[in-house]
Amino acid sequence: MHRLFFLLCLTVGLANCETAEQVESSTEATDSVAETGVETPETNHNWQAIDSEEALVATALLAAPEASREGAKVIGYNTAGEFVTLREGTNEFICLADDPNTEGFNAACYHKDLEPFMARGRELRAAGRNNQEIFDIREEEAKSGKLTMGEMGTTLHIYSGPEARYDPATGRVDQAKYRYVVYLPFATAASTGLPESPVAPNHPWIMDPGTHRAHIMISPINGEE
Repeated sequence: MHRLFFLLCLTVGLANCETAEQVESSTEATDSVAETGVETPETNHNWQAIDSEEALVATALLAAPEASREGAKVIGYNTAGEFVTLREGTNEFICLADDPNTEGFNAACYHKDLEPFMARGRELRAAGRNNQEIFDIREEEAKSGKLTMGEMGTTLHIYSGPEARYDPATGRVDQAKYRYVVYLPFATAASTGLPESPVAPNHPWIMDPGTHRAHIMISPINGEE
């Protein structure tokens, strides 16, 4: 039974990692309910659709650390389907709003030093490149120095869930949860001491080791963000 539980948790962790990479490639995430993404039985929510630019900005900022939300820049698709700057920022974070034209909810926030990497991914995807082509092109450009990945340890914060609706009063997106990516370009298991797969539920591990997109995956168990 213990082994079955571990395998189930490992599968969930890998699924979360895949979603994190989908967020990255497309941009190219207190103990209160709003902070942890944990639903409590006694909570009554006034769910509203995320269908205005005000709502897109408000929910995008939920992906940022609370102390950094006020100064974070917000980019993404507006209600007309145009990729624009939804709000200018003053600090080190860029938040990517949920795409109103895709199912579910997916917001992300990353250090501004990752913007060349993220923007290059968006450019290549708009040109019709697939995931592997985008990976290979950015790998070559990062190795040559043409593409910068920022300093070691830059982060991507992800806040996502199956429902694109939120409660303005609580700052909660329905069923959304947090997870985190810490980029360490070209790092390996040997250079970091991290395993290449999680050794237990919610333990950090390194994905894409040895490549430009090497990163630490951290997927907290629900309620332990």
